[in-house]
Amino acid sequence: MSEIGTKADRQTVLTYIQPGLAGLIDGSISTLAPVFATAFSTHDTATTFKVGLATALGAGISMGITEIASDDGGISGRGSPVKRGLTVGLMTAAGGLAHSLPFLISKFQSALILASAFIALELMLITLVQNRYMGTPIPRALIQVVVGGIIVLAVGVQIGGT
Repeated sequence: MSEIGTKADRQTVLTYIQPGLAGLIDGSISTLAPVFATAFSTHDTATTFKVGLATALGAGISMGITEIASDDGGISGRGSPVKRGLTVGLMTAAGGLAHSLPFLISKFQSALILASAFIALELMLITLVQNRYMGTPIPRALIQVVVGGIIVLAVGVQIGGT
């Protein structure tokens, strides 16, 4: 972990930053497959957006409940399970929504290009947060999120294209 000054700084990382990072990673990466499978199987931006919205919100709710139920914070010292659950849930939903919103555009190619740009921004943000708060070197963080993202995206494109 990077240099964390005070006990309050450490608690902020454990209660908000780490759960938020986990949520952003999960929301950004895990929703790629259903969104892009839908996009490539239907070429319908409205349907793709609906699937993306449902996936992002469902994943956010699921991750929030999981975080709340998995650790009361007493043993781990990670702080309030409700604060962590809300943080991870909101960030999971945000990660999934970011690359779903471009599908509000009716032109399929334009939506696809914009969604791809959003994915690149999401993965860069994750990389920078990992570097800043977790001390992960940028090359390693980039490899982790980009390789994971490419694999999940490829699964969605492959399933949607068949």
